[in-house]
Amino acid sequence: MGNPALTLLGLARRGGNLAMGEAPVAEACQAKKAGAVLLASNAGESTCRRGRRMAEQAGVPLIALPWTKEEVGFQLGRATCALLAPTDLGLTSALVQQLARQDEALRPLAQQLAEKAQRRLARRGKKKNKQAGKRPAVEL
Repeated sequence: MGNPALTLLGLARRGGNLAMGEAPVAEACQAKKAGAVLLASNAGESTCRRGRRMAEQAGVPLIALPWTKEEVGFQLGRATCALLAPTDLGLTSALVQQLARQDEALRPLAQQLAEKAQRRLARRGKKKNKQAGKRPAVEL
């Protein structure tokens, strides 16, 4: 059985919730859709620098993955992949929670993202309830 965090990355890709590569990650960060910027363990210095700048501009965390770009790429059906950005907050939270199981330093970030995801879900629920109240009643 594979690593649960790598499995989540694969699910994110299949669901269309993962920006892969420098240009797509930059677009996701500029559009404020990125939940985090992820770097492979053997990403080049210039890629790390660009990833750090993108994360800062988007106001999201930069997370170093424990896998090489070849391992990440294999999981995503590519030759290599050094820079990623999940674009779904719930998925980002779940991914960071899985990573925090391997790296204690990520636990505060995992907790923070989980709380942020819960607040967003609560807001969506309130918004849906308000919309449901505005719908005209259907008479039969």
